[in-house]
Amino acid sequence: MKKVGFDNDKYLKLQSEHIRERIAKFGGKLYLEFGGKLFDDYHASRVLPGFKPDSKLQMLLQLKDDAEVVIAINSGDIEKNKIRGDLGITYDTDVLRLIAAFRGVGLYVGSVVLTQYAGQQTADHFAKRLEGIGIKVYKHHHIEGYPSNLQQILSEEGFGRNDYIETTRKLVIVTAPGPGSGKMATCLSQLYKDHQRGDVAGYAKFETFPIWNIPLKHPVNIAYEAATADLNDVNMIDPFHLDAYGVKAVNYNRDVEIFPVLNAMFERIFGESPYKSPTDMGVNMAGNCIVDDAVVCDASNQEIIRRYYQALCNDRQGRESKEEIYKLELLMNKVEITTADRKVVAAALSKADATGEPAAAIEFPDGEIITGKTSELLGASSAMLINALKKLAGIPDETLLISPEVIEPIQKLKTEHLGNRNPRLHTDEVLIALSICAVTNPTVQKAMNELHNLSGCEVHSSVILSHIDENVFKKLGINLTCEPKYQENKFYQN
Repeated sequence: MKKVGFDNDKYLKLQSEHIRERIAKFGGKLYLEFGGKLFDDYHASRVLPGFKPDSKLQMLLQLKDDAEVVIAINSGDIEKNKIRGDLGITYDTDVLRLIAAFRGVGLYVGSVVLTQYAGQQTADHFAKRLEGIGIKVYKHHHIEGYPSNLQQILSEEGFGRNDYIETTRKLVIVTAPGPGSGKMATCLSQLYKDHQRGDVAGYAKFETFPIWNIPLKHPVNIAYEAATADLNDVNMIDPFHLDAYGVKAVNYNRDVEIFPVLNAMFERIFGESPYKSPTDMGVNMAGNCIVDDAVVCDASNQEIIRRYYQALCNDRQGRESKEEIYKLELLMNKVEITTADRKVVAAALSKADATGEPAAAIEFPDGEIITGKTSELLGASSAMLINALKKLAGIPDETLLISPEVIEPIQKLKTEHLGNRNPRLHTDEVLIALSICAVTNPTVQKAMNELHNLSGCEVHSSVILSHIDENVFKKLGINLTCEPKYQENKFYQN
């Protein structure tokens, strides 16, 4: 049984109530800068067991009658065809994906704002495409000296040049396909314009991490630093909050550094600032919903180790800096963990040593570990996957779920017709073969019925896996790590 450390139902209730309170505080209109992922926050679900990947979306759906979405995208990112790394799609394509996804669940998408607009032709073409599907498009311009030159920013040559985004709902959710898209500047530009028009509105920020009301060195907050090691984000005690209230609160360096500028901006717009600290600007209630700290700490420690292994593998593949690895090692030292705290590592390496071939190991939520070895028919990951399904379904280990007569034609197709040098079946090929066999074999169907129970399991491979296997594990919800080395003479995986 999977351990739970986070009360998701309590979170949905508390978070939506808190946002309503913040709307009321500003007279019934709030621009909410929404950070992180709305639909698929798997980092949060890994470090806060019980947190659903779409929790933030479900929370917003409780406010949907009062909410509308504004999506910000940097015009320069459109020009450069910037790619969202986790999905492999460009930022402008992701905007279209977000619009469809929001509309699909009943959230109103009011408009898209092109930030840092400077006449880019690609941005103009994208605007026409959006308008063709009925989306209003606004343009916000580059401001020299942003965010420090307040005289320029708060003038007709600064925010004054920007289009005013027409909104009709109490809660305006400003989101984006990725960082650097101009969410905060969009919110501030709207506040400036609203004030000029005599309208009352406020600003708040929603970020899940770091969690402000748990300790600075809590593994959840350290795991956030591990996740953003490439950005050089650093968690720190909010000095403004401590000075104003005498209470320690956790924030991160970029918000603390920008707060004096924001505070001065609020004072210029409103006459006085509504906030005394960057922590005050946030609305995150996640820290109040942790119900088992030990479970959360263990999950967060595992996430830190996983990030470390990912950095090692990226470095092996020429995609990582040594500085990121060093930072992750320091974070591991800070919470006093090592790779030995990931039990599947020792199991996979022991199996590899015993067989002289690549091996893999999977750990179930109850702590039981199952391994898989390389054979003539199956790769280690595929063998491990079959062994795990048999164990979950109570099928004897000696039972063959896929007969050699089924595997051999697939191998022949791969090597003789598709140009593969490796005849062994990848995990996706094994799952397809199992699905076919399950039509006529109830035992195989029994094993396939256990697929959903692999979600949340931990896996380690003694070698770097192919992208195919990595993607299968990701889709199954399995948390994968690999040793930073290739199978002998397999630098290129086909």
